[in-house]
Order: sequence, then structure tokens, then C-alpha cells
Amino acid sequence: MDDYQPVLLANVGVENSYTRAVYEARGGYSTLRRVLREFTPARVVEAVRASGLRGRGGAGFLTGLKWSFLPADRAGPVYLCVNADESEPGTFCNRVLMEHDPHQVLEGTILSCFANRASTAYIYLRYEYPLCLRRLQQAVDECYQAGYLGKNILGSGFDLDIYLHRGAAAYICGEETGLIESLEGKRAWPRIKPPFPAVEGLFRKPTVVNNVETLACVRHILERGPEWFRSLGTPPEPGNPQDPGSFGPKLYCVSGHVERPGCYEGPLGVPCRTIIDHWAGGVWKGRKVKAVVPGGLSTGLLTAEELDVPMDFNGPVKAGCLGLGTAGLIVMDETYSMIDFLYNSCRFFAHESCGQCTPCREGTSWTLRIMERIRSGGGRLKDLDLLVEIAEGMGITPGTTICGLADGAAWPIKNAIRKFRPEFEDYIRRTNPRGYLASHPVPALSGPAMPRLENTSPRVGSGDGRSQVPAAGGSPPWRKTLPLA
Repeated sequence: MDDYQPVLLANVGVENSYTRAVYEARGGYSTLRRVLREFTPARVVEAVRASGLRGRGGAGFLTGLKWSFLPADRAGPVYLCVNADESEPGTFCNRVLMEHDPHQVLEGTILSCFANRASTAYIYLRYEYPLCLRRLQQAVDECYQAGYLGKNILGSGFDLDIYLHRGAAAYICGEETGLIESLEGKRAWPRIKPPFPAVEGLFRKPTVVNNVETLACVRHILERGPEWFRSLGTPPEPGNPQDPGSFGPKLYCVSGHVERPGCYEGPLGVPCRTIIDHWAGGVWKGRKVKAVVPGGLSTGLLTAEELDVPMDFNGPVKAGCLGLGTAGLIVMDETYSMIDFLYNSCRFFAHESCGQCTPCREGTSWTLRIMERIRSGGGRLKDLDLLVEIAEGMGITPGTTICGLADGAAWPIKNAIRKFRPEFEDYIRRTNPRGYLASHPVPALSGPAMPRLENTSPRVGSGDGRSQVPAAGGSPPWRKTLPLA
């Protein structure tokens, strides 16, 4: 790993790296010139397919295979949507690319549009990224000035226009059909599939949706070849026909309780422990790891004993996580409360659920209400099983929702309770000593009628590192102020 040379981050840290002059001086757009001169669209698609590139946005679907779904006899326009929404907590690799090397993103986008014969591309940008907006727009303008965009690009007969579109800061817009609905000016409710976007997408025309990092990889595949790309990463697992392998470079975001949070590059398959200890400088303040979110909040949790899993598309799954996701690691030290983690997770997904699917709308709402009651000192041991039961019943995996937001909301619940159940049980016993064994219905929602309990025990509970424990012999205030449901 020490001799690995960054590819995607090669220009990061170079002065004025976001300008076309610097990008071209470092070899930028030479691949575009060669491909437009020597390649056909079909040859580009085949190169990407041969590389084994999988989408870096979370799902890990084979990019070349997705492109091949476009109808061969399509008439009319084809669109490419660049997913730059990046709303997954713990993820900021796309932001780094767009702020520091926007021309790399644009070159990959132009090459991908050429491959798919798309004449228009939309970059759907997260609203909270104002610097990305300015630098991407500057880069687009520079590309038009240099003839890399517009009519008859570099004399090849290929036409392409790129437009920037700012989203309204909704997590659901990271789902490709929700993104498309938003681009069309509608509420971002994901569509039922089929039809898939490759057949009927933006404006009901064939559409490809790819993530920023995915498109940046396309440029390097065509520059260095599919064999180079496959030389990085991990091969398919023997005897597992569902694993196509995890190839190429990957950006790993590290945040939380580490000495050096940041965005790091390495091949797919780097052990989680290596990323934390060697790249991010280890856990801060000399403490130990308690848990790690491996790929963005929706992927669940790894325990301290599971840190040697390879960070590829298959490794976190073996440890009970949803997947690699975006490879956005969030590190929590030994003092952090899992009650706080799960409460914050439930609060986030309840807020971001679009409400279209009943299991997601109701499931995220009720898991948050239960966590509010547990956190306020009214929890029961039975609530832990109830939370898992609700989580098991929502998402694409059990076939109850249109998109995967519910799966992302469910996995942290299932992981946290199953892997840290003793901590949850201890908290419930201490904060509700007279009612933790109750099995009758109780109010799920804490609110104004449920005052906060006194904070007396260190390091477990509320966000300030303290827990709420009722006075000895007393009953929790919520019992006195709210009737039983």
C-alpha cells in the first residue's frame, strides 16, 4: 500500500488544480482527444465493461452492464444524469473531486456521453455545495471555450451540452429515479421499476445515471486500459457467482473520532483497520475503536472485532452490513453511546423519508418515536425486539418499498441492537428501573408532556455524554404525565 500512486486524487493539492490550464498541463483531455479520434462508442462501452467498473454511488452495479441496457434501436435523445447529490452521512469524496479537480469529472462525463451517444448531460448537484457549483460552472464554461463541449466536439461530429442543476437538499434525490423526478420539476418520489431509466428515464427518454466518482474512473480506464483497472482491487470470490469482483481505485472518506479525518485513495479491498490506523492516524485521544460505519450511515456498523474486513463490495456484507456503500467511514470511540448513535440515525431517516411507501413512512417514524422514549427513560426491553421487527419489515430486501431508503434506515437498527444489545439493555434497566420489563402498550412519542430526566451517569445517553437516570425509588416522569395507550 505504501507504493500506491493516487490516480483520482493526483491533482488534489496542486495549485489552481480546478482550472483547465493546470488540468491540461497535467495530461487532461488527452484521453478525450484520442478516444474521439480512434474509438467508436461501442468500443468505449466494451472497455468499461471489460474493466469490471462498478458504480461508486452505493449500489455497486456494473457500469458497463448498465450502459448496455440502453435500447439498441433507440430513436430520439439519450440523456446522462450525473448524480452529484452526495447526501449520505459520512460521505464527501465527490465534493473533493468537484472542488479540486472538476475537469476530471467533466472529461469522464464527456467520454461516457460519447459511449452512450448522449447529446445532453445534467449534473444534479447537492444544494449545500456552493464551491462545487462555482468551480463546476467555471469548468463547463472553459470546456465550451476550448471546444470540448458544444457542436462537433474537436471535429468528431459528436455534440454535447452539459447543464448544472441544484437539488433542494433531499436525501431521496440520491436515488436515480427520485433524481430524475426532481430534474423534471416534480416531487422527488422514486418511480416503480420497470421501466428502468435506461428504457424510460428523464423526460421518458433513455437515460443513464452515474455517480461522480464512477465517471471520473471512466477517463482512467480509457487512458490506462481495462487490464490496469482490473489489476487493482480484489477478484471475484470463488464459488460465488453473484460476486463480479471489486476492481479499481476507490476514494475512502474517514470522519468521526480519528486523528486525521479526510478523503484517502487506495485500491478496493484495503482492510478497514488499515484505513483507520495508518491513513487516518488512529483513534483520537489515545482511545479505542468501539464501532465503525463502513460505507455511509445506511450500511450499518462494524464492531472493533470486525475491522479486518476488506473494504470492497463483498467484505462488509460478510460482517452483516448492507454493503460497501460509498466507503464513507464514521469512527466512534469507546466513550460514544450506541443509544445516541441509533437515535441520530433514526431521526435522520425519519426526516429524509419521502413518505411514498407506507412501510418506510410509518417504519422510520415509529422507530424514531420508540428511540425518543428509550432515550427519555421510558424504554422497555421489549422495545429492542420491536425495533428489529419493524426494521425487518421494510425495504427493498423484503419487497415492501420502491427504493432502498428503508433498507438504509433499517440496517443501522438491526446492526446496533444485535451487535451492542447488552449496552441497550443496560441503559434501559438503569433509566427505567421500575418499568423495563413492562409488556403492555406504552406511548411511543416523547414530547412536551415528557420532561427530560436528570443527567447523572457519565458517558452513556444524551449527546453531551450523560445519561438520564431517575432518582432512586422514583418512576420516570413520562409515567406520571401521559396515560397508557
